[in-house]
Amino acid sequence: MLTACASHSNDPFIAFKGQTVNQIYQNAKESLVDRNFSQAIKAYEALDVLYPFNRYAEKAQLELIYAYYKDGDSPSAKSAAERFIHLYPNSEHIDYAYYMQAMADMDQDRGWYLRYVPIDLSLRDPGTMQLGYQEFAELIRRYPDSRYVSDARQRMIYLRNLFASYELHIADYYFHKKAYVAAANRANEIIQRYQGAPEVQKALIIMIKSYRILGLEELASQSLAVFRLNYPDADYINI
Repeated sequence: MLTACASHSNDPFIAFKGQTVNQIYQNAKESLVDRNFSQAIKAYEALDVLYPFNRYAEKAQLELIYAYYKDGDSPSAKSAAERFIHLYPNSEHIDYAYYMQAMADMDQDRGWYLRYVPIDLSLRDPGTMQLGYQEFAELIRRYPDSRYVSDARQRMIYLRNLFASYELHIADYYFHKKAYVAAANRANEIIQRYQGAPEVQKALIIMIKSYRILGLEELASQSLAVFRLNYPDADYINI
């Protein structure tokens, strides 16, 4: 009897057994609307397990991605999005799955604590945010007319600037440690990879100063010429 009770209590879907497909789905939908995401997730998961081929399956999978994401479970949101892409490659909502896959990777490295503690993200390794950037680009490539393209482009700009800022911190660290070759190389990488980012201006300054200290006057002059061309209104007298 004890074994039977333990087995019964460990069943995560016991509360939904005996309910119809419609009842479980409506439970999930109502919980989602009420922003009770944890309860919505339980209902969607129960629907998938108890009625794997139900008529709400495709729609429920999409809503489950959203519920995971809003509940702060980015890894599960990513897995659910990947599953949807695999199961429904011809869905009219497939672009949403690609979009949410990228969103999940963009947010995965931030951690729940960043909701409450202000931290400069440019000081942290970009991690899965780089994967998110690539996935936003893939969404735009595959579905250029998607309603999510405009937002994806804005997020890519944000991420590009964040990556550039992270690299700039490293270049600046090398410079202050007097590792001028490493500083110049890192700054040059920023200029090559993140054109258009605000940090490019500071990267050029690090390059110019590093080359001068290293006695590479020709490279310093070339870098200064690029700086003047791109930032004609900037003060370069004291560089």
